[in-house]
Amino acid sequence: MFSHEPIEWPDEIEILVDRLEHESAERDLSREERALMDVYETIPLLESEDGLHEFWQSALDHQRIINSFDLIGATALVDSLNASRWCGTRSQDRCDYSETEADYLATIEEELPAGMDELIDLLLEFIEEELG
Repeated sequence: MFSHEPIEWPDEIEILVDRLEHESAERDLSREERALMDVYETIPLLESEDGLHEFWQSALDHQRIINSFDLIGATALVDSLNASRWCGTRSQDRCDYSETEADYLATIEEELPAGMDELIDLLLEFIEEELG
């Protein structure tokens, strides 16, 4: 199970996300803007009790989101998402995992906090370079 303090987004990111949410109703977001939104919207899933399992059971565009994390440079999170890809072929109930699968998933999820710790800095740098 994932245990990490929820990310507290800096005002700069919150303001930009709010602006993009409003603008997305009027225009298509650029690939860079979409990447920011994908990361921002996916983190609550990854922070949830079922973390990676919940991500893979969601109706999201998983590959686009993985590409978005990659675009901002969050390679640790990309690695965890790719390593857990097999969860997408499982049933909705995490209890259906074998002991080996559950242990493997727990091992992958242990890597998430380190990836999340660097996420804000990566996003701020990405915003400055790509959206600034």
